Amino acid sequence: MFSWKWNRKRKEAGKKYGESDEGILTEQDLREPRNIESARKIEQYIVEQLEQMMETARDVDDEKAEYRRLTSYLNDVQRLEDLQGEERRKIEETAANVVRLNQSRTSFLNSSRKLSDAQYVQMQLEENEMPSAIKRFSANEVYRDTLQKDMKYLEREKAEWNLRKEFLGHQSVNLKNMLYILAGIAAVAAIALFFLQVILKTDLRYAWMAYSLITAVLICWIYLRIRNDETEIESAERHINRAIVLQNRVKLKYVSIENAVDYACEKYHVRNAAELKQQWEYYLEAVKDRERFQRTNEDLEYYNGKLVRQLLGYELYDSRVWVTQAAALVDAKEMVEIKHDLIARRQKVRGRIEYNLGELKSRRREIMRLLDKAGGRRPQMEEILSSIDKLSEA
Repeated sequence: MFSWKWNRKRKEAGKKYGESDEGILTEQDLREPRNIESARKIEQYIVEQLEQMMETARDVDDEKAEYRRLTSYLNDVQRLEDLQGEERRKIEETAANVVRLNQSRTSFLNSSRKLSDAQYVQMQLEENEMPSAIKRFSANEVYRDTLQKDMKYLEREKAEWNLRKEFLGHQSVNLKNMLYILAGIAAVAAIALFFLQVILKTDLRYAWMAYSLITAVLICWIYLRIRNDETEIESAERHINRAIVLQNRVKLKYVSIENAVDYACEKYHVRNAAELKQQWEYYLEAVKDRERFQRTNEDLEYYNGKLVRQLLGYELYDSRVWVTQAAALVDAKEMVEIKHDLIARRQKVRGRIEYNLGELKSRRREIMRLLDKAGGRRPQMEEILSSIDKLSEA
């Protein structure tokens, strides 16, 4: 109400004098009033001072309210410190539960989260299927690894048969070359024997028999070796073809199972089944933690209400503030720190009040000295000054 009247009076004064800046009152004007050209400058100066006094008076009023509030809190501290016996024991017991539950709640909130919200929600949506999904994922990985080993084994087997086939091919070529050489040697030997028999006219019947036997044996041995190599080459080709067929079949199975594994990795945002299993364990742990957190919140709400109801019986200024300062009801050192903090804050507020009151007195003396020169606006200014005095004294 007072602020409205003050604003209305200031507006009326502004309209009357146009709130003009022409002619600002200087320190020289205040020291030598004879230099002041008109009372208008004095009135403008007084209005400005009254505005500043009004702001200062409001600050004083707020600071006094803060001072009374801090004093009330200090009185509450003293009442609580004076409690003895069963009354104190009951409050300490309730406050201890509040402190313990707050610590548990804070520990949960500050704990490192092992699952993101998206991962938790996904686990929650597929909670029933997750155990079987993990088993299937793990079995697919085992089967994929087995197929990888099979493909490597078939690749090695195919390489070994290729080497065997290559070796037998070279050996067959060498044997055929040896057969050609042997045929040439046999022909030369037969011609030599023929000429010896004709020229020397000797009986070389046994020589021809030996020659025929040796030649036949060597040719048969080489021929059989060549046939055997060709047979083994055919066998190697069959083994190679079999390895290729099996390898293709395994590759098809491997591609299918690899796609299943990749899909599971992409679906659950993991690298392997072991990581998914670990996340599932984290989820189960998180579910238990959230259940405990919910119970903690319910218990904390109960004990907070119980503590407030207990303190209401002692007509404290603010019973609810002790819910956040329950540790002070259990630990005397905490209560002493709160008390010292309140005292220090109250002293600072008192210092600000004293300083602002001094400013008001100083400005009031200056305005009273200039009111005689204020002209026809003096009654309104005195009324405003009186209202400021009442506000600062409240």
